[in-house]
Amino acid sequence: MNSGTRIVINCEKLENRVALLENGVLEEYSVERVGTTHLVGSIYKGRIKNIEQGLKAMFIDIGLEKNAFLHFWDAIPAALDAGMEEINRGGSGKKKKAITAKDIPDLYPVGSEILVQVTKGPVGNKGPRVTTNISLAGRLLVLMPLNDSCGISRKIDDPKERLRLRRIIEKLSLPEGMGVILRTEASGKRARHIIRDLSILVEQWKDIAERRDTQKAPVCCFEEPDVFERTVRDFLTEDLDEIVCDDQAVVQRMKELVAPISRRAQRRINYFPGPGSLFEKYHIQRQIDSAFYRQVWLRCGGYIVIDQTEALISIDVNTGRNKGAGNNVDKVILDTNMEAAAEVARQLRLRNMGGLVVVDFIDMKGRKDQQAVYKAMIDHTQRDKAKTQILPISQFGLMEMTRQRLHESLSDAMYEECPHCKGHGQIKTPLTMSVELQRRLSSIMSRLPEHDRDVLVVIHPDVMQRLRTSDDQILVELERKYQARMTFRTDPNYTREQFLIANAKTGDEIK
Repeated sequence: MNSGTRIVINCEKLENRVALLENGVLEEYSVERVGTTHLVGSIYKGRIKNIEQGLKAMFIDIGLEKNAFLHFWDAIPAALDAGMEEINRGGSGKKKKAITAKDIPDLYPVGSEILVQVTKGPVGNKGPRVTTNISLAGRLLVLMPLNDSCGISRKIDDPKERLRLRRIIEKLSLPEGMGVILRTEASGKRARHIIRDLSILVEQWKDIAERRDTQKAPVCCFEEPDVFERTVRDFLTEDLDEIVCDDQAVVQRMKELVAPISRRAQRRINYFPGPGSLFEKYHIQRQIDSAFYRQVWLRCGGYIVIDQTEALISIDVNTGRNKGAGNNVDKVILDTNMEAAAEVARQLRLRNMGGLVVVDFIDMKGRKDQQAVYKAMIDHTQRDKAKTQILPISQFGLMEMTRQRLHESLSDAMYEECPHCKGHGQIKTPLTMSVELQRRLSSIMSRLPEHDRDVLVVIHPDVMQRLRTSDDQILVELERKYQARMTFRTDPNYTREQFLIANAKTGDEIK
């Protein structure tokens, strides 16, 4: 049951979950709450609200709560990505004048309408990030309706296949001003399949253009497909053994979506009627739960520790219980680091963490070992849909990398800040709170008139326990010093760091 590559989809009233398993190991996981809009990839006609020259950016009203952020660079017609080989299809030969960042404010003045595509969803207090470089993804190719560049994915490395695809691109009848990029999945596909994919995307673009031309801004011209349609588009490749889902209606819909593409693929979409939970059957729930642990154990006995801060994600690698069979310490360290590289790449995908990542591998003396771990990390991040950039291990034994942040991380989507510790992950000890309380009481008593030093103190039971046992004598001395009367009361609803000092007669809080 655990061999092969399988996608498991669990549909519930409030959320849908999609897990990608390889030989029973969870490799990718995404959650989509029911009723949420699919922002990344969606296309909007918006209105420019303001231009910030200092930031070299524009803020655009696309009808959402927060204005979208468009960097000047994202408004320039884009050159092809480094992962694509550009194909020249010939053409008029007239060279268009290159647009630079300086031209953008004149091209798009405040108040004007603009068509943009969301490249990154809102994260924290930032609005979505957008681009004017529109692209529509199909199964075999990506259509760029406003950019006439053409290319082939460099991941297709067979020279004969590249030549065949290049000839197909050269013969494609593309509408004026449009360009295409052949995805890795186009490898080995016949020309008619590629032409069919193109015609579907051109029709899609016509619908978008019609909405753009007939409706007032702000308006959504195209919404990125939901999680089921995306699964069919992105994952239903030749090396996928099965898609299994626990919702009959969703299974039927996915079969209908895949029917025009492949009859064989339809047979790989199966319904799970129960009994029991689909995620329990494939042992996925246990793997998801461990995705939120700070410490993740490796098979070799070592472990990694993941900490997310405002600035970066830090990952520490430790040998833990891995002592190795012989006395070869260098081999133990290399084996642990190699396994950690694979697990780090997997955890970043699972938790959907983005931004700057710093991995503190166990120190390796040999440059050859360092290179091996660096190469392993590059290999393990190849399958990641989010772009990653990795630097070699530095002289301090640190590897720096960045991972593209498209959506908020899984923990941001599922957790909120703890009201007790305010995100610190720690709370003050009863001793610390006792010291703070004594300090505050001394300050208040010295300010109150001598005849009115009758106060009520409300505290958490943990702090009361400390005051009753270790610090009772200090409070007696405090009362004697200020000739005051202090009454203490506990409230289990208080957090440990919370206390109230009030006038015992009136009940008014004393600040």
